[in-house]
Amino acid sequence: MAGGRFARALSRVDPTTDSASTAGATPAPTAWLVDASLYVFRAYHSLPPDWHDDDGWPTHAVHGYTHFLLNLLEQVRPSHIAVCFDESLGSSFRHRIYPAYKANRERPDETLLRQFVYCREITRALGLSCLAHAEFEADDLIGSLVEVVRAEGGRSVIVSADKDLSQLVGEHDEQWDFGRDRHRGPAGVEARMGVRPDQVADLLALAGDSIDNIPGVRGIGATTAVKLLRHFDSIDDLYRRLPEVGFLRLRGARTIQAKLAEQREAAMLSRELTRIRRDAPVPQSLAALACRGIDLAVIDDQLQRCGFGPLLRRRVREAAQRARH
Repeated sequence: MAGGRFARALSRVDPTTDSASTAGATPAPTAWLVDASLYVFRAYHSLPPDWHDDDGWPTHAVHGYTHFLLNLLEQVRPSHIAVCFDESLGSSFRHRIYPAYKANRERPDETLLRQFVYCREITRALGLSCLAHAEFEADDLIGSLVEVVRAEGGRSVIVSADKDLSQLVGEHDEQWDFGRDRHRGPAGVEARMGVRPDQVADLLALAGDSIDNIPGVRGIGATTAVKLLRHFDSIDDLYRRLPEVGFLRLRGARTIQAKLAEQREAAMLSRELTRIRRDAPVPQSLAALACRGIDLAVIDDQLQRCGFGPLLRRRVREAAQRARH
């Protein structure tokens, strides 16, 4: 969700090298939680429409997504994984509380929606847990799964480049930007964003997010929001101690205090939008995320229907062979 002026302002505090929390002992097992829609959209916008299904509809996003998923399985050979999709396109609880949420985004057309269906079918045929919900976004599904994994003493690796998901990174977890192969634990998140993972939602709420059409507090940019959250622990703490803002070493501190006071409702609404839910309906055990093995007959039929050649089908067979060992 995060982007726009937030991303540009944070470029001044984003390090050129990444911090990771992979050193030392961590709880086991590891659950890999994949933000699938991100990779479907990337493939849809970056690949030419050179593949078509039996009915003539483009399948290039399916092709790119399938390659991504196979690359992931080849690299990590996960024992537990969940692949989460956004199905709540205009129907999530965020749209109910703020109808303008993501209203500035172009809605997926039928060409893309059909490809999402194929991507979910292929995910299931690969023996992977596949989650989507009309009420909750993929971020909320991932956030809820993090809590399930954590309750069983496991650790989560969140496969996504989305800054929003950084708020979920706990002591033993990490976020993996697969495309750039960048891993960030809690220290890496703070080095990148200027605040702790548990403050990320408040940072986005104060600064706003033009990509998701989240208002934030007008006149408070990302740099100022970081400074406020370094002094105050949270938005709640900030508003409890609001008179202190006028005495901080901030340019225009009195004006900032006035803006915060005038736009308190917008700040609280924005935090409701930026905070990832942890109570979405997801499987309540780590065992439910165990890889089940590839159904070769089903996936071979799916790949043929999508117009994919023997190379991709051979990769799937090789993945199935590795899974048996």
